[in-house]
Amino acid sequence: MNITDYLFSYSKGLNKNLILGPKEQMPYKAIYANICNIAGWLRKQNIKKGEKILLHSDNSIFFILCYFGIIKSGLTCVPIDVKTNEKNLDLILNSCDIKFGFIQSKWLYKYNNYNFVKIADLEDLDFSENVEYDSISTITDIDENNDVAVIIFTSGSTGDVKGVMLSHSNIQYNTESIVEYLNLKEYDIHQVVLPFYYCFGASLLHTHVLIGGSLVINNEFIFPNTVPELIEKYGCTGISGVPSVFQILCRKSSFKSFPMPSLRFMAQAGGFLPVPFIKELINAFPDKELFIMYGQTEATARLSYLPSKYLETKIGSIGKGIPGVNLEVLGEDGLHVQPGQEGEIVATGLNIMLGYYKDDKLTNKKIIKGKLYTEDLAKIDDDGFIYITGRKSTIIKSAGYRISPKEIENIISELPEVQEIAVIGIDDAINGESLKAIIVTNKKNNLSKETVIKCCRDNLPEYKVPKRIEFVIDLPKNSSGKILYHKLT
Repeated sequence: MNITDYLFSYSKGLNKNLILGPKEQMPYKAIYANICNIAGWLRKQNIKKGEKILLHSDNSIFFILCYFGIIKSGLTCVPIDVKTNEKNLDLILNSCDIKFGFIQSKWLYKYNNYNFVKIADLEDLDFSENVEYDSISTITDIDENNDVAVIIFTSGSTGDVKGVMLSHSNIQYNTESIVEYLNLKEYDIHQVVLPFYYCFGASLLHTHVLIGGSLVINNEFIFPNTVPELIEKYGCTGISGVPSVFQILCRKSSFKSFPMPSLRFMAQAGGFLPVPFIKELINAFPDKELFIMYGQTEATARLSYLPSKYLETKIGSIGKGIPGVNLEVLGEDGLHVQPGQEGEIVATGLNIMLGYYKDDKLTNKKIIKGKLYTEDLAKIDDDGFIYITGRKSTIIKSAGYRISPKEIENIISELPEVQEIAVIGIDDAINGESLKAIIVTNKKNNLSKETVIKCCRDNLPEYKVPKRIEFVIDLPKNSSGKILYHKLT
C-alpha cells in the first residue's frame, strides 16, 4: 500500500485539526483533500514512475500537503534541508535530475539559476479535472517493499552528503513500532521543534497522522521559552528533541520551572545526551516519562529506546531494540561481544533502508547480508542493555589510548555552567592526537579553564584530561540541531 494511504487510513475523514496554531491550523479532512488534489495534478503531468520531486520548505501546512501528495502520486519525494549550501544543492538537483519542485516562496531565490518547474503557490495548480480521492492511489501500482517513497539527503556530523532511500514499507514498519512503544493515542498533541525533512521530525509527522493526533509546529526554538508556553497553551502531551534541544531547555530557559500538567512524555534521540542532563530532567519532572532513544536515517528513524522505568538503573543506556528490530553488538570477528566488551551495533529489521542513492559501493559497505552496520561502538551489560561508547569516526587516538569523547563530555557536563560541550582530537606531534574541549556556557565568563581541568582530573585518568579548553558562543550545528564535529578545530 502507498504509505500516504496507509497513514491516513483512519484519520483522513476527521474534522479535528492535525495542525494546531500558533500560525497555521487545518483539519485532517481538508489536508487529505488537498493531498489528493496535488497527487492527482502530478499524475496529469505525465511524470514517469520513479522520478524525483523536490520539496523545499520549513515545517508548515505547505510541507505536509506537498510531502504526502508527492508520495501518494507514486513518485519519490526529495525533501531538502532548508539550509543546504549551494554545492550540496547542486549535487542533489543534478543527481536526481529534478524536473518538478514544490518550493516555499521564501526559498525560491535559491533556485534562480535552475531550470525546472517550480510550484510555490498551490492555488496556481488546476485541480478542476481531478479524479475521486480514493482512486488516485490505484493509478500507479506500488511495490511497497521496493519502490522508493522518500530520499533523505543527510550529512550527519561528518559533512559527506548521501541520499538514503526509504521504501513505503520502511516507513510503515518504523511508524507502527514507534506508536507501540510510545503508547501514542488519538488524544496526543505533540510539539514539533525538529524539521520534517529530518528523519526524526518526519517520524513525528508519520506517527501522529496514523493515530489521528495533533501537532503544534514551533519554528521559533531560537526563543526556547516558547516550548513550555506552547505546551501550556495547546495542552501538548509530548515534546521531542535532539540533545541540544534538551540541553538548551535545561540550562537556558525556564522549562524546568513550568508545571505543564498536560505533558505526558519527552523523547530524545539524534545523538548522545550527557547523563547530567538526563538526571536534571528526571529530577525536574518525576511524574513524566522520558524516553532515551537511538536511531539513524538509514533505519528510517528509530532503532532502540530505553523505557522510563529503567532511567535510573540503566542511566546512560540506549536500551534495546524497538519492536520489530533486532540489535546486536558484534566484535571485529563478527561474533557477539561479551558484557563489558566493545563492538559495533548491527541492526536487522523491516525499517532498514533500501540503500544509498546511486552509491552501491557505500550501500554494500553499510548493509551486509541484510544487516545494517551502524558504525556506532557500544558495550552491553549482563541484562543486554546497550551503552554507546563512541563512533568509529570520532574515536580519538592519543599516546596509544583509544578515547571516546562521550565519557569526557559527560564529566564536563556535570558543571552547572556548561550548556553544551564537544570534545575533539587535535594534531599532536608527540601523542598523535591530544584532547580539546570546546564549551558553551549558559552565563558569560563564569567558568574558568582551571575549573574545567580540575573537574576532569578529579574524575578521569590523566590521559583523558583535555590539554586545551576553549569557550565559544555556539557550536556549529546542522538544521536538525546536531553538532557538526567535522567543523570543529
